[in-house]
Amino acid sequence: MGRFTDVVLRHRRLVALFWVVVAVTGGVLAPTTVDRLSYEFSLPGQPAYETNVDIDEQFGGGGTTDPLALVVTGPDAQQQAVALARTVEQTVDGTRTVTADDPGAESLTGEGGEVSVVVVYPRVTPGPEPYAEAQPRLEGLVEEARASGTEVELTGFLLLAEGGAEGDRSVLVEVAFGAVGALVVLALVFGSLLAGVPLLVAAVSILGTYLALLGLTGVTDVSFVVQYLVALIGLGVAIDYSLLIVTRWREERAAGRDNDDAVRVAMRTAGESVLFSGVTVAVSLAALVLVPLPFLRSIGLGGLLIPLLSVATSLTLVPALLSAFGPRLTWPRRKPSDGRSRFWARVATVVVRRRWLTIVGSGALLLALAAPVVTLTLGSPQLDGLASDAPASRAATTAIDDGVPAGVLRPVEVVVPESDVQTVADEVRGLQGVGAVAVPAADGWTADGRSLLQVWLTDDPASDGGRDALDRVRTAVGTDRVGGSPAEDADFVSAVYGNVVWVVLGVVVVTFLLLARALRSFWLPVKALVLNVLSIGAAYGVTVLVWQEGFGSELLFGQPATGVITTWVPIAAFSFLFGLSMDYEVFILSRMREAYDDHGDTPRAVVDGIAHTGRLVTSAALILFLAFVALSTVPAVEVKILATTLALGIVIDAVVVRGLLAPALVAVLGRANWTLPDRLARALRVRRP
Repeated sequence: MGRFTDVVLRHRRLVALFWVVVAVTGGVLAPTTVDRLSYEFSLPGQPAYETNVDIDEQFGGGGTTDPLALVVTGPDAQQQAVALARTVEQTVDGTRTVTADDPGAESLTGEGGEVSVVVVYPRVTPGPEPYAEAQPRLEGLVEEARASGTEVELTGFLLLAEGGAEGDRSVLVEVAFGAVGALVVLALVFGSLLAGVPLLVAAVSILGTYLALLGLTGVTDVSFVVQYLVALIGLGVAIDYSLLIVTRWREERAAGRDNDDAVRVAMRTAGESVLFSGVTVAVSLAALVLVPLPFLRSIGLGGLLIPLLSVATSLTLVPALLSAFGPRLTWPRRKPSDGRSRFWARVATVVVRRRWLTIVGSGALLLALAAPVVTLTLGSPQLDGLASDAPASRAATTAIDDGVPAGVLRPVEVVVPESDVQTVADEVRGLQGVGAVAVPAADGWTADGRSLLQVWLTDDPASDGGRDALDRVRTAVGTDRVGGSPAEDADFVSAVYGNVVWVVLGVVVVTFLLLARALRSFWLPVKALVLNVLSIGAAYGVTVLVWQEGFGSELLFGQPATGVITTWVPIAAFSFLFGLSMDYEVFILSRMREAYDDHGDTPRAVVDGIAHTGRLVTSAALILFLAFVALSTVPAVEVKILATTLALGIVIDAVVVRGLLAPALVAVLGRANWTLPDRLARALRVRRP
């Protein structure tokens, strides 16, 4: 690290120029990068996915893409709905419809006869909005129908889940909010122009990662979820890494070192922590490649770019900036700071003195918070959880309250030979939990001798009753003939989480080996991994309480409980939280290790480590917490759930785990913290101090 730092300082202008070029190029090409991201959650080999692909190819839409719906109200609702359906078919090319006039679809008209639904399958457009071409035309037809006296509203599960017209807000808006919050926190920490250094490094790192991501899209499909990883984890990780180096540089300056010597010491200590932390996070994210699903593989490949670019910018651009401008950036706070927090020193002293009480208390709290995880249910949000005052939501609620099957917005689709249509329809119609089975009569519902049945479940497909009914349908007709988003949700859960044990095991093993080498310890990595499990489990548990059970969802977000947790949120949150939590752990334990090597006193090393890193970790956590709070304002419910999990995870980890439980456990383990078995030390090529 010393030789590397010397090279950076000698060529600091070239280093700065290089990153300027990378940032400008990444910024210019960022829209291209986003446009080339994939919006497919492909599940090769899974029966529902393969059936849905077949449905999309043969019938021009449907399958995994839920339909839209036109809800007509009034005395002649069914007649007006049928007439509107014919207009839609003639005006919007490639659109298929189902009305109450179709065989088996009588329940699309409510029990009172004054509400009737038209199920609409427009042609799907590739990209983030599957009905981008058809929806504006449908909205125009709705306006024309209203002008002629028909009371009609356009709705659909996709519209409700995405928050309507506001649901497509760019993640860059949330990053901007997070950056403002970060600037405020950094200004309080440094009280000088130094606050701008971590933000500048984060901006360069994010733009550089987008540029690298563009190259990756030329090799393989990359999921759109990666842009969230890049923007939000990039903001947090890059600020964390640069903040650690800048803080250590300021300490060394306060100790009387000249500017470049302070940079060298900061790089030799904090810089090495950054390097090990970044590599650990990158390898952990890369473990997602073990999952045999393109969606998660792309998250692993794209995700590992984030810490690597953050490390690269922090270890090159930060020392270059500090060497060139460091002393001038301390304006207006000229008083040097040794980086030691009196508050956190007092906290650590109390924790060490009351170590067993702290372990029991904080451990019990984490277990209590994590307990609701045992009731975790994965799926798409229930319609009740998407209810709002929006016209589209009110229309859907009105139809279902009037007797239209609850599953009408998320049909189960069954592909059957044309000769067996009536037989299969009668069999499925008799199953418990099936509200209706429609056999649409139009030409668009048959292809190559096969017909497509529409099965509407009595209960919401995301509810327990809906899932049970879906299982009965799949058992009755065969899983390879049943499609629709409810069936694909079920397969997604089994495909992803059926292999999650191997992903977690891979992450644990690799992380343990990296930490054991970095910290020259056996028990410190074990402790770190156990605490990560507790921390993430607690975040999951509180998320279940808020969103699945509804404790606080109305108060905090103005929305009822979704009844489930979105299928991809736990695995995505794991990728975020594991890496960020491990960052904090490496920062704290590395400083404790350094202090112990100096004087050999474990309790004193704990106090020293927390005193020097407590403010840094809490400041970094606060920055991320504010970013995730901003993210939770996105109208899309799935994003709100993810943001909730991340915000809770960051707070729980920084305050309870790293501030209390981790130092207490280190104090209890004593000398065992600092030992590494000889065989493992030789295997990892660890040099003894």
